[in-house]
Amino acid sequence: MVNLDPSAPTSRSTPATFAGVLGLDPDLLNACVSCGLCLPHCPTYRSTEEESASPRGRITMMRAVESGELAIDEDFVTFMERCVMCRGCETACPSGVQFGALMEQTRVALADQGKIRVPLLMRVGLRVLEHHRLLSFGSSLLGRAQSVGLIPQRLRRRTGLPEVIPVRNERIPTSSPDSADVWLFTGCVMDVWQRDVHIATKAVLELAGAKSVAVPLAGGDCCGALHLHVGRKADGVRLAAKVMSSMPGDAPIVVNSAGCGAALKDYGHLLGTPEAHAFSKRVFDTQEWVAQHLDALPRISDEDRLVVAIQDPCHLRHVQKAHLATWRVLERFVDVREIADDGRCCGAGGSYSILQPELAETIRAQKIAAATATGALTVASANPGCSLWLTNAPRGAGQPELRFVHPMKLVVEAIERSKHAQ
Repeated sequence: MVNLDPSAPTSRSTPATFAGVLGLDPDLLNACVSCGLCLPHCPTYRSTEEESASPRGRITMMRAVESGELAIDEDFVTFMERCVMCRGCETACPSGVQFGALMEQTRVALADQGKIRVPLLMRVGLRVLEHHRLLSFGSSLLGRAQSVGLIPQRLRRRTGLPEVIPVRNERIPTSSPDSADVWLFTGCVMDVWQRDVHIATKAVLELAGAKSVAVPLAGGDCCGALHLHVGRKADGVRLAAKVMSSMPGDAPIVVNSAGCGAALKDYGHLLGTPEAHAFSKRVFDTQEWVAQHLDALPRISDEDRLVVAIQDPCHLRHVQKAHLATWRVLERFVDVREIADDGRCCGAGGSYSILQPELAETIRAQKIAAATATGALTVASANPGCSLWLTNAPRGAGQPELRFVHPMKLVVEAIERSKHAQ
């Protein structure tokens, strides 16, 4: 049995020799000194208080597998699958441990060896995400089934389905890609279930000075982030190449989904080509781009501003490190409140809420409690997975109904309110 005692000698004092079963970088693996500063920032450790559910516990087990001390058994796979991949530990780590890279490669190795259990329905779903027309058609069927009561409430809460799945096929109007000065990456699920966010984003981009906003050409249907989360690297690489070809040229690419934005910004690392590195440098979170053009947006009155709490998605705060742009943009239009546990995961984690429902629901309850404590009834979230997951949270007796909204929609709403008040 592997010793998970944090007081045991660290790998920095006793460097290990690794056999490379998981293909991990020894320098990255040896960077952790087991100090424990990451523990309060790890949602699975906070929920279970088990060392095996902590970043340092998982790294200890990775070392044991790489050194041959531990075989890849069911317990090891379970410990790796229970990580929500929020990467809050990276922000807290004084040693700069790249836990996300370690976990991603571990999952790729486990998937290549047939150890990760991806349910058949999810494998089918991942394929559907790659084809916009099929996703739109399937969502329309789900919407009709939902309208006649065929979708159980429990399934909706567990999967993050919208309360009302939109049944529509029209896409937002686009400018000619040849004249585009900004690309708006629309993605897969968000372009079907939250297209109103794209419409609001396009309006804000134009108000901020973008004269020609284009959406991806053929091939830009899915960024591959969910595929990479479950170790399907080959699929992620294939989809990344298609996305890159769908937005040619040098114009900046804005992304209003934190998870998708993090994936596009990582294409340089994922593909390792000069073209991919150049593409990644063009990518901005929507709030990042808008913050750079904030003076072009109309000013509104300081009276009767909406009170809004901000929920920073993990991929915006810990991966892109661009969350402050959301604050800068929204402070111009609403009265902002800070959530006490900001920086901690909401439990959505891409497909995590489906694969690990009990832990995901525990983590979600903690986030709902923290958001409720702000007194705000509106919560801004720049990631569709977070907003859908939190919207579907069950409410306890006396708990207020919280509204989770993308920052770009809040900007448009504030501007419209200001116009009507004049």
